[in-house]
Amino acid sequence: MRHHVRVTVLEKKCFCDLQRRYLADPASGPCGVFEVGDTFEFWRDGGRDDFWRFGRASGPEGRDFPCAEAWDCISRYVYTALQGGSIMHRWTSDDRQMVACCNDGTRPVVFLIEREDLADTPEEEAWLVEAERTGYFKSDAEDAYTG
Repeated sequence: MRHHVRVTVLEKKCFCDLQRRYLADPASGPCGVFEVGDTFEFWRDGGRDDFWRFGRASGPEGRDFPCAEAWDCISRYVYTALQGGSIMHRWTSDDRQMVACCNDGTRPVVFLIEREDLADTPEEEAWLVEAERTGYFKSDAEDAYTG
């Protein structure tokens, strides 16, 4: 089975009060690198391995993943998903998804990381159909990990 990962920018936050108190440029504003809706695709199959090329994925207008700090924050989850692993078992409502953010404390960017499973054989396809039917990847409040 192969796996594909999509990273989408969900939100950009800006904490202007913290910027005024702590930054050299108190009017830095929100992140200028990402825009809400930006999407980055990661593949790992055959000879293609986007992860090991520092997130050189197909992003908006063909851009690679543009921020080393954000990549450092999310790369472990992208790697896990490309291996077929559960990104955050019992933390999110679907084990194939995770919401994460960069570590810029005054202007964080929030990402949705999604794993797509791609069957290579009829047996894998049947397993995926059954897993979806039975809710194998799903979690709810009753069995959620709450830290």
